[in-house]
Amino acid sequence: MRILLVSEDLPGIQVGGLGKHVVTLGNALLARGHGACILGRSDCGPDGAAQIGFRGRFEPGFAYGHQGWKEKQLGVFNPLKRPFIARRIAAAINRHAAGFDAVHYHGHLPAVGLYVDPQVNFVQTRHDQGSECLVHLRFRDGAACTTRNPRDCSACIRRDAGAVRRAVTGLAVDGYRQASARAFAARKTVFVSDFLRRQFLRAVPGADLRRCRVIPNFVDYAMLRRAAAAAPSPRAGEVALVGRVDAGKGFGEFLAATSGRLPPHARISIAGDGPERAPLEARHGGPAVRFLGWQPYPAALALAARSHACVVPSTCEEACSTTVLEALALGKPVLALARGGTPELASYQHYPGQLRLADSMPELVERLRTTLDQAPPQQQPGIRFGADAALILDRLVDLYEE
Repeated sequence: MRILLVSEDLPGIQVGGLGKHVVTLGNALLARGHGACILGRSDCGPDGAAQIGFRGRFEPGFAYGHQGWKEKQLGVFNPLKRPFIARRIAAAINRHAAGFDAVHYHGHLPAVGLYVDPQVNFVQTRHDQGSECLVHLRFRDGAACTTRNPRDCSACIRRDAGAVRRAVTGLAVDGYRQASARAFAARKTVFVSDFLRRQFLRAVPGADLRRCRVIPNFVDYAMLRRAAAAAPSPRAGEVALVGRVDAGKGFGEFLAATSGRLPPHARISIAGDGPERAPLEARHGGPAVRFLGWQPYPAALALAARSHACVVPSTCEEACSTTVLEALALGKPVLALARGGTPELASYQHYPGQLRLADSMPELVERLRTTLDQAPPQQQPGIRFGADAALILDRLVDLYEE
């Protein structure tokens, strides 16, 4: 088959979990003998495929930068903005879809499916809570957002929004959710966790999800096994954290909770960049807590592979954390909060107790302290891993062929 993969997250110098997933899928399709091309942004430079590690062809298709529409200045979410951008991406898909057996969209605008030519075999994957939340995380004031009233979403754009701003934002959010529901009813859709599916039904009760299915994120397990085999023996006390240092990712809360509570030999290494890095490094940085900044993917994997344990301290509700999957694949003890879709990933453990979930940050730190008091586990990754792209790929190919 020939598959056109589409994402507004590609290309990029610092590719996040969604982008890595698309590249992994594309490379897995090529390795299996299928054709794969990535359609992405036209405003990020000409060397897209080489930049992101994709072995196929990258096609620049649409500009995506400077999409503010003065929403912050106006203090409202604009009801016209996201439908306009979704139409632009759909138009690029329609221009490039000829000759492909399927188009698979991995992006942030679920309504794209409404504007793609009905003759195109279109599939989209939903990677976060952006099916109903305009900031994608459903996270506000340090906690998961549970409101269902679209007008309450005005607090994410302007805290002192009055009645008029609340009404405009309410129109934007309600229209966005209803458009998502229509797209899901009309076109094939994948949720990367059952948590995401349930969350959408909570926001849009009665939505027709009969064309939707749950297929988790996956990893290039062969590459991860090579990384594990090449890594030196784990250093006792070495704790690896990898990810964007931003609100909802829990780095600040984790570092505050570890103060004085870990054994003397513990050393925390954080690979990642983001708006919270500088203040957290000023407050916590030192010999026991190293901020490494953004690291290329191989370097981040090497850090995790030689660690005693990996921590994914997200306080937001992660849908299907690629970082958790990678650490599990490497055979590392993984500590995380029991939120979002993370508990579903326990089915991919190499050994019982590999994924160590906690209900609170203090409990997570206590579990980490207990882990570091023991010798680093010597278990090597097994022959199979349930979230290996080679195993899950057939489920997607079957979906393309429906």
